[in-house]
Amino acid sequence: MSGLAILIPVALLMGLCGLVFFFWAMRNDQFEDLDGAAQRVLIDEDEEPS
Repeated sequence: MSGLAILIPVALLMGLCGLVFFFWAMRNDQFEDLDGAAQRVLIDEDEEPS
């Protein structure tokens, strides 16, 4: 029972941190171009890296 007294607040804190980072990513336009990365995978580059 004492383990739950530690695990429940830790789980709530981790969930809150995840929610804060999600909203931070939305505010900083991290999800602006969702299809761009998928399209870049399909582009065949003929150039060899130097």
